[in-house]
Amino acid sequence: MFNRRDEQSMASSSGQGTIIAQGVKVEGEFTSSGDVVIDGELSGSISTAASLRVGESAKIRADVTASSAVVAGEIQGSVHISDRLELLETSVITGDVQCRELSVAAGAQINGRVSMGDAKAEE
Repeated sequence: MFNRRDEQSMASSSGQGTIIAQGVKVEGEFTSSGDVVIDGELSGSISTAASLRVGESAKIRADVTASSAVVAGEIQGSVHISDRLELLETSVITGDVQCRELSVAAGAQINGRVSMGDAKAEE
């Protein structure tokens, strides 16, 4: 799903985080202060003060807020990343994206508006 470089870029400094595994479905408001890995399904909203990794099998129908993110799966909803957003070749985002820095691999899809820069300056 992710190559070694991607796994290293998402490694938590504390080694702690939350995993929503493939086959798991979560509905509602999901909030975390640590790293989050999603390989399952989530609908509602997700917010983390740390990093988010969306696996290739993940299907998210939610507004997403995180410090940084690496996406290989599907997100339907607005995406607000305060720092770096990396979209891998299998990622599909349907919704508006706000981030400071964006990396898009060949094959990645964004169906929506993209705004880059400091979110505080734009508000």
